[in-house]
Amino acid sequence: MIKRISNLEKAPRAKGPYSIVVESSNLVFVSGQGPMDPNKEDFVKGFVEEEAKQAFNNVRVILESIGLSIGNIVKVTLYLSNMDDYEVVNKVYAEFFGPFYPARTCVEVRRLPFDTKIEIDVVASRES
Repeated sequence: MIKRISNLEKAPRAKGPYSIVVESSNLVFVSGQGPMDPNKEDFVKGFVEEEAKQAFNNVRVILESIGLSIGNIVKVTLYLSNMDDYEVVNKVYAEFFGPFYPARTCVEVRRLPFDTKIEIDVVASRES
């Protein structure tokens, strides 16, 4: 088993002692991504739709930086600070993934870091 850890230039910087992405064999684990704008190094805050779009875009940028795409994602975990946002986030999710959806878990949490409304982590595969 080979483990490769990447901290990427175009991705939001880690806000703690963790790696943005870790590869192990053919699996790629992307740490939780919130609505951080990597250009401003600040969070997009506002409506959950805006936050979700930024968080999903961060996931896309990270994967593209290591030669993968959203098509390589096999599992998503969504963390929402308010389950009332579920339908709005589902619409953003559907636009992001198109008709080929990975496995998914969605949970409501009491609070997310930096008081964001959403955080997303994914597992991708290098196998097609």
